[in-house]
Amino acid sequence: MIDFPNHNRSYDRTRRAVRFWGHDSAIEASFFIDEGALKRIQPGAPATESELLNAFDCNRDLICATAARKYVRGSRGSYDLLAGDF
Repeated sequence: MIDFPNHNRSYDRTRRAVRFWGHDSAIEASFFIDEGALKRIQPGAPATESELLNAFDCNRDLICATAARKYVRGSRGSYDLLAGDF
């Protein structure tokens, strides 16, 4: 079962996505939620780094629940969350 105890997140300008991490026992997985997904769950959010991070923070529970559904133990090191996932 994946958990998201680490509340750190960062904005990846190259991917135009917010990166965050989940832990499944000793396994760490990276997750990226792209700008389109953040705008879908928080319409009207400006596409600035600080506003996208704020949109992530305001919707953390929904984002982590969606990430947990997408996660498959040991299948890969990173996962992308897109607008269609929400």
